[in-house]
Amino acid sequence: MNLKTPLLVLGTISMLSGIGVASAHAADTLRVRGTVVSFEPSLLTVKTRQGDTAAIKLKDGWKLSGVANASVKDIKQGDFVGIASVSKADGGSGALEVVVFPAALKGTGEGDRPWDLEPNSRMTNGTVADVTDINGRAVTLTYDNGQTKNISIPDGTPVVTFAPAAPTDLKPSATVFVTAQREADGTLSSSRVVVGNNGVIPPM
Repeated sequence: MNLKTPLLVLGTISMLSGIGVASAHAADTLRVRGTVVSFEPSLLTVKTRQGDTAAIKLKDGWKLSGVANASVKDIKQGDFVGIASVSKADGGSGALEVVVFPAALKGTGEGDRPWDLEPNSRMTNGTVADVTDINGRAVTLTYDNGQTKNISIPDGTPVVTFAPAAPTDLKPSATVFVTAQREADGTLSSSRVVVGNNGVIPPM
């Protein structure tokens, strides 16, 4: 891997969907959120949001992506997005964060599944079928051959898209989001990292 070349990860959607991990191994997959303690070409050490330290081996050919701010007002019909949300008292769903994916990734990781950003949260990857601005902005997502989900997006909800990043962005205290696999010997490994750069923090 050329450590001087910024990389845009077209495979980062797999971190949001669990795609690429066989269901039999789902229990061995975990999402690591935290800040960089140290970085070497093949090892990333992270202080997790739980306060412990995770050493993650970076696999050959590992990929790196940054995030850039996007606007909820720019979300339109036909966009493919990933939204982490929680159920509301009125039976609907409220967004915790939104990722707008590049057009080349439309349809990848499509579906609705449990998520761990907050207790009882879910991740929905789908195509925007409708956008409304009644009592705030809300979207209707379609996924899995016609299933739909309505999600309101409160003011202040983080909305991002993916952006180029370089390994030099993995400096101490940088915020990262990593989908890692726990190997048979108990160690962690990963092939993809999302790092906060240019002042934008991965919200997922």
